[in-house]
Amino acid sequence: MKLISFKHLVIGLCMFAAAGMALALKPTQKLANNEPKIDLEVLIPKTFGNWKIDETIVPLIADPAQEALIQKIYNQTLARTYVNPDGERVMLTIAYGGSQSDSMAVHKPEVCYPGQGFQIIKNATGTFATGDGSIPVRRLVATRGQRIEPITYWTTVGDAVAVNGLKWKLQQLKYGLTGKIPDGLLFRVSSIDADDARAYQVQDEFTRDLIKAMSPSGRERIIGHPAPAT
Repeated sequence: MKLISFKHLVIGLCMFAAAGMALALKPTQKLANNEPKIDLEVLIPKTFGNWKIDETIVPLIADPAQEALIQKIYNQTLARTYVNPDGERVMLTIAYGGSQSDSMAVHKPEVCYPGQGFQIIKNATGTFATGDGSIPVRRLVATRGQRIEPITYWTTVGDAVAVNGLKWKLQQLKYGLTGKIPDGLLFRVSSIDADDARAYQVQDEFTRDLIKAMSPSGRERIIGHPAPAT
């Protein structure tokens, strides 16, 4: 029987140590377990400012396969349409997960809209002024037949907003190095409008009114800690 060489023994010990370190650094503590439980139905008011729920229009509904996956990876989802006295309508969708993971990207509009037969014809980053500061957002335009739907959305990881993949992963890593698993959500507003600039303005006004009507803790859940206004 051949004796194990010193070189192979060292390599084996290093691999064993690396595996042990990876296991030791694996996040195990869910932040959501140490925070007040979130209830989107209670957190998001049904009326605020000049807005009230409009039952005649339902936001985009995922197909059965996507819906099953969404229910598996998210703890809660909320979908409502609001209308103001001028007849302007905004569709709101929020998906909350107690554990942020790569699989949560399934509900991003770039994924779920094409899955419903839409084409994304515009995709750009932007900034949303919350009233107290600003956060990064993504602005899209989705089309299907004669329907043109401008979309604004952002995602949170823990207490920060992240709309690009790199920042999202960095936020995950930041929490992971402390042994914590962050929660997070996707916040999406959209409207049916061929004029995307006008649609984004209405969406921003709607979202500012919504945030203003929420408690400080509720606002933090939705927009994290915005960069101070300058």
